[in-house]
Amino acid sequence: MAKALARARRAVEWPTLLALLLCYAGWALATTWLADLALLPAIALLAVSAALHSSLSHEALHGHPFRSPLANAALVFPALSLIVPYLRFQDTHLAHHQDEILTDPYDDPESNFLDPAHWARLPRWRRALLRANNTLLGRLTLGPALGTLSWLASEARAALREPRVLRGWLWHIPALALVIWWLAAVATIPLWAFLLGSYLSHSLLKIRTFAEHQAHARPRARTVIIEDRGPLAWLFLNNNLHVVHHMHPARPWYDLPALYAARRAHYLRRNEAYRFASYAALFRRHFRRAKDPVPHPLWHPPGE
Repeated sequence: MAKALARARRAVEWPTLLALLLCYAGWALATTWLADLALLPAIALLAVSAALHSSLSHEALHGHPFRSPLANAALVFPALSLIVPYLRFQDTHLAHHQDEILTDPYDDPESNFLDPAHWARLPRWRRALLRANNTLLGRLTLGPALGTLSWLASEARAALREPRVLRGWLWHIPALALVIWWLAAVATIPLWAFLLGSYLSHSLLKIRTFAEHQAHARPRARTVIIEDRGPLAWLFLNNNLHVVHHMHPARPWYDLPALYAARRAHYLRRNEAYRFASYAALFRRHFRRAKDPVPHPLWHPPGE
């Protein structure tokens, strides 16, 4: 009987379903009742809820909480992030999970590095912006805008070559229409406050992605461990233990802390101790100081 109950609990990932319920409830309250009561807390709750939705979308594309990809996609269908189609997130993120290409300026869709030759051709004002964006302060303020513009430009080019990219964006239309309907028919939050909260949600996500990977000759040493167990770790669904996620991408978010605790020395050996003690430590070290250069420091063109 006990084994049957354990199998049933594994078949239905209740922590993920509960997180989804909290996410949508928080977003709905932020755009209605709380917006009427106190606008600043509403904006903050909207930002947190939309960021959590992105973390849950990440879980969905990795096969959680159900075995059915269609059911998982349906659970995160509303486009709370506004600008990132789920199917495009799925394709680009799964491509990113090839450790051999991590940080590659061309092949890794989530790389923040540029080819040094491309960097050298940029005008000074763009280089200044990108240098500022390589600090945590810049990533929080400039990062959502710069990242969105770069993403849209890349997607526009890709859509001209690959029908699959265009299909991903077409499916985004009804997902975005749900959010627009809610804003027009139900929500009471002012549009400017909604857009600010949405922008801040992307700022929160930039904290997670800021240090996830580093340039390193060995692919296994490119992925970080941030030993944080606070609110940000929960918001990112333990993706701060990023090397554990890359090594076990099929495991649900709530398994990662136990996996790490059981073999901490192994994971730190694996990534050659690319580690921060907490997000607070990351902020102290890199709030106004870049962690990496913008041009990839180890990049060599193919064939060299």
